[in-house]
Amino acid sequence: MNPLSRVVVFDPFMGASGDMFIGSLLNLGAEASTVVEAMESAADVSISLSDAKTGHIMATRVDVAQHSSTMLKYHQMTDQIQSAALSRAVMDDALGILDLMARAESSVHGTSMEELHMHEMGQQDAIADVVGASAAFHALDMPGAQIFCMPISVGGGYVDTSHGTLPVPAPATLAVLNSSKLMWRGGPVEHELLTPTGAAILAYFTKQYGTVCTVYPQLKSSGAGYGTGSKDVGMPNLLRIVMGESDPALAIDHIEMLETNVDDVTGEVLGYLVQELMDEGALDVSVIPATMKKGRSGSLIKVVCKTGDSHRLARRIMVETGSLGVRLVPIRHRLTARRSIMPVDINVAGKPYKVRVKTACDTGGHVLGISAEFEDCKQVASSSGRQLKDIMRRAEEAARLQLELE
Repeated sequence: MNPLSRVVVFDPFMGASGDMFIGSLLNLGAEASTVVEAMESAADVSISLSDAKTGHIMATRVDVAQHSSTMLKYHQMTDQIQSAALSRAVMDDALGILDLMARAESSVHGTSMEELHMHEMGQQDAIADVVGASAAFHALDMPGAQIFCMPISVGGGYVDTSHGTLPVPAPATLAVLNSSKLMWRGGPVEHELLTPTGAAILAYFTKQYGTVCTVYPQLKSSGAGYGTGSKDVGMPNLLRIVMGESDPALAIDHIEMLETNVDDVTGEVLGYLVQELMDEGALDVSVIPATMKKGRSGSLIKVVCKTGDSHRLARRIMVETGSLGVRLVPIRHRLTARRSIMPVDINVAGKPYKVRVKTACDTGGHVLGISAEFEDCKQVASSSGRQLKDIMRRAEEAARLQLELE
């Protein structure tokens, strides 16, 4: 399978913990001996693997037996990982996960990272979890795939922490979520489903290699891995990771669509709104003439935006237009070409000019389209006295020739 076409979806519909993440990747095909060796070389633990049927679904269970219960400081944990016999990639990602965990604990306790005792996570099993997650991740060559993370179910009720009995999610877990772009929700049971370590693993790999999504991207699935936790929560306690393949020629980009109808907004205000929305991060804005109820003339405003920007942009639409509501239209995702800007040199009327040209390519590097930047070409046309369309044609031809020579 072409790595550029591989898709991996983290689906924490019942939360996540370190052992569940490792188990799901082992269940998906990661080499068990490689992962166990990494975990036992980095931490004072013994690892046992077993098949477990949870809700009639076969899953992999990872049990970590600690040989020491000493609470460690953050720098002691990093030293221990760095002294283990790990590959550079596995070590870097394990330290990256641990850094997220430490920053979360530091913010909760108000303690510097140098003096930080990892109250919630400072034991050998936590080291084994972050190393095992990283080793399993790289054993399946996950960094070569497009990675998505679905919303996380964190559970409900209360959990005992070093701060006392507090609502789910626990303070360290919530601090990790606050520093990430992960989406989460309460339920579906009154148990803690997302641990601080599980949150840090999902947050790190999603930020480093993937993106957040609210629905599954379009893919042809080829396998699913299930990792199970040890807690009985009254429902199948599973983390699912799905692997598949997408269109290898186009990139997947998760988006949302906003719509609203207005019938008492002037063209000047609509033009201002379009520019405001683009400046605030909208991917595309359209204003379409529409016939409203009672035959009134109006406009349909459509905005394409990134997941997470919809509420902010919807508020901007309502503020500028007086609309009482904005529809959020369900969109699975969009397939996009990879776009870039390249400068080209052209000669017009004996004078040299530099013009930017936008190129669109598929993931294999094949050119799908070339378009000269309008503002650059307009300046050249104004300066040289030549036709704008001639300047645009010359710039695009120069870009095409430059791409053929590369």
